Amino acid sequence: MTSGAVTGAGSGGDEVDAWRERLGWAFGLIADDPAERAAALAHLAGARANTWAALDRFNELWQLTRPLGTEEQYQEQSFLRAHEVYIDIRGRSLPDGLWEGADGPGLPYALLFLEWEARFPGEWTEHAKAWGTKQWLIRSMAAADHDQPTRAKLTDLVEIVVRRAYRCKDREYVRVARAVDGEHLRHRLGEAAASDNPWARLHAGYVLWLLERPEVPNTRHVWRTWVSEASGKQPGSADPRNH
Repeated sequence: MTSGAVTGAGSGGDEVDAWRERLGWAFGLIADDPAERAAALAHLAGARANTWAALDRFNELWQLTRPLGTEEQYQEQSFLRAHEVYIDIRGRSLPDGLWEGADGPGLPYALLFLEWEARFPGEWTEHAKAWGTKQWLIRSMAAADHDQPTRAKLTDLVEIVVRRAYRCKDREYVRVARAVDGEHLRHRLGEAAASDNPWARLHAGYVLWLLERPEVPNTRHVWRTWVSEASGKQPGSADPRNH
């Protein structure tokens, strides 16, 4: 998968620049060069430490100004400034910086976070594990109106995910597959389903089966039933029927 930004349609130049200024460094997290990834991970560690420090300062001032009462507290300049600093610093880290939005100029960074988890799951888990954010971003990506570069990136992500052992919230990618369904995606899923990889055969087969049945919900019950009927329990680190 090619690393780099995917420009969201209709992105304002100022907003794009603001996102790049805050999080442009993060594309190093998906670099092929280990040294570049290491530098980005070091940057992330510093950004997260700064976020926690700013939050501690904000909480400290919240406690100090609390006796003033709610109205007066939110007029206290030191308290307001601490909150502004926290919001600014938080926006320069991951996953916190994604809370500004996953569309428009924020789209490349949402895709970046998902690509990082897909391609380098060990580093993602160690440095920025956030299953809830992963689920929210995947659901945000499950739209049919993406431009072609974004659809291509999402197709890549679906293929990566179906070819590996299941990770938390991976089943959410069925939503994305349905949103970007097409001949190209089905061809790649078909290749995965016919591969020697037992996880790929299982997961890709399931996604293809659901793409043929858009009315069928992607629930645990449906998954377990399909596994039992299609191929039974597959080799791996966990029982696939529990996903």
